Amino acid sequence: MKHFILILIALFSVELSAQKTIDDLLKQYNDKGVPYISVEELAMPKTKAIIFDTREPKEYKVSHLKNAVCVGYDDFDLASIEKNYPNKNEKIVVYCSLGIRSETIGEKLKKAGYTNVYNLYGGIFEWKNKDFSVVDIQNNETEKIHTFNKTWSKWLKKGEKVYEKEEKLSKKTKK
Repeated sequence: MKHFILILIALFSVELSAQKTIDDLLKQYNDKGVPYISVEELAMPKTKAIIFDTREPKEYKVSHLKNAVCVGYDDFDLASIEKNYPNKNEKIVVYCSLGIRSETIGEKLKKAGYTNVYNLYGGIFEWKNKDFSVVDIQNNETEKIHTFNKTWSKWLKKGEKVYEKEEKLSKKTKK
């Protein structure tokens, strides 16, 4: 019995330590099918890219990266993207809260023939954690960040956390 308890404690400790960093979290959920771009690189004035926010509209309304286009996740419409962004060689950066949902959308873009797609490492959380500004739906700077839910909110270190208690995890995060 004593050995069984020690094994349980060891397994529990490994599970707790498995997600000490955003890097660990992203390794757990992503397969790097879409290469990452750092928040610092995207923030550089010379970096020209179309920026797609792959979070849900209610998250986008709270705050988003300036000039980002809300493309959603649950209702992502590839046909609309292809119509409005026909140049499949143009640089596109996708992001979400942390970079998990955005990888899925980035993979869909790549399968559709887009050749220059990047996933923002750490998403809007990392953007805010590194002191870059975000804007609300009226294009005013804000400190508010929709954190999807309380569980994911632990990854946002700066800014004001906003989430709805009853939100369900997206399909990809239920793994």
